[in-house]
Amino acid sequence: MSTSTHAFWLAGRRATGDDAFDVTSPWDGRVVGAVSVPTDAQVEEAVAAAHAAVAVFAATPAHVRAAALDHVARRLGERAEEVARLISDESGKPLKWARGEVGRAVSVFRFAAEEARRFNGGEAQRLDTDAGGVGRLALTRRFPKGAVLGIAPFNFPLNLCAHKIAPALAAGVPIVLKPAPATPLSALLLGELLAGTDLPAGSWSVLPVPNERMAVLVQDERLPVISFTGSERVGYSIMDAVPRKHCTLELGGNGAAVVLADYASEEDLEWAAGRIATFSNYQGGQSCISVQRVIADAAVYDRLVEKVVAAVGAQVTGDPADEATDVGPLISEDAARRVEGWVDEAVAAGARVLAGGRRDGAAYAPTVLADVPEGATLAREEVFGPVLTLRRVAGEQAAFAAVNDSKYGLQAGVFTHDVQAAFRAHRALEVGGVIVGDVPSYRADQMPYGGAKLSGVGREGVRYAMDDYTYERVLVLTGLAL
Repeated sequence: MSTSTHAFWLAGRRATGDDAFDVTSPWDGRVVGAVSVPTDAQVEEAVAAAHAAVAVFAATPAHVRAAALDHVARRLGERAEEVARLISDESGKPLKWARGEVGRAVSVFRFAAEEARRFNGGEAQRLDTDAGGVGRLALTRRFPKGAVLGIAPFNFPLNLCAHKIAPALAAGVPIVLKPAPATPLSALLLGELLAGTDLPAGSWSVLPVPNERMAVLVQDERLPVISFTGSERVGYSIMDAVPRKHCTLELGGNGAAVVLADYASEEDLEWAAGRIATFSNYQGGQSCISVQRVIADAAVYDRLVEKVVAAVGAQVTGDPADEATDVGPLISEDAARRVEGWVDEAVAAGARVLAGGRRDGAAYAPTVLADVPEGATLAREEVFGPVLTLRRVAGEQAAFAAVNDSKYGLQAGVFTHDVQAAFRAHRALEVGGVIVGDVPSYRADQMPYGGAKLSGVGREGVRYAMDDYTYERVLVLTGLAL
């Protein structure tokens, strides 16, 4: 790959600053690209342009916004292999998962194009249900709250940028996107595709500013909406710093997969074990809905453990560019050292390692632990690595209580054939999503996605994000012959 310096995108046009930084592969440390950094003056220009574009962009015809989103979806699809290799290079994500991410981003932009065509159509409400409303009709439409600051993480460097940009453009809301410093190349490629559209100047910018300069953007009153995906600590520090802004926070998780007693056939347990093994390790475990905890009824626990350990052991680790690789490196060696420290702490407190437990540079082997003490960091926090813990419980109520015994509440998976148990799980589990018959890692990009408790506030998913970026305004017409 060329290491020429990548420009950023300022109010829809290509720009460069005075400095640049290298983006390196977590796998082998090679430089995969250099990125120009906006100056303070250029950041100011981008924010001012977004603020100035609010009314203009809101008035842009739906077909213009939809056509732009369709264009990005089409061009991403045409360049899918190139984009997948870019994702793999900058993030260390295995190529098979990078290809899946590109496919999802194509869908996000396609969904957004569809929503742009039907959004803001309004709702009519008769007001003559009371005598004082005779001859009156209320019409509601949604309008932008103002320009959005989108802050994206490293683990899905394309698709989570898509989940910021696409809903904003579909709703006619200007956005300033700040990609993760470790993985900005995918976001800059999105800018390249957007530059080929007819969207108005100022409606979007992609600014690869370092994290230490993020506070200025967060505090800027011309960006009254913030959409952040990342850690609990940073997310709530943003909300605390700007309590009068509208913040959507997609934060951490401690994903649990529950296996109930009725899920007991060999076929059932093979399916559950395979899904658990795959989705505790995909992305190197660096997904907030990866499987971190398995909570199994005592009736199936021993058989499930045997199958999970075997399935985890079958995960292929190594070079992300190798077609056979399932699990690549973490984003950095520091991240792998943190995971190593948490596992070592749990083992010192009595946990048993059933598989893995070894670090090699930025890579950490797919790991399974049993008997993890409840107070261990690994049991309470989000590991964000390829580590899985197993817990035996007695019955459904104990299983659901174990899921809820967490400060997080993003998604949970429940393996059961009992429809009544599925509805009980939906009622009892303190999470944003309950996935029945599968792991908590399932996400369809059009569905509402977000958490409870310290997993964040608000929802993503194209239409739901569009609602977060806008507010409802009512128009009352008087003197009508209804």
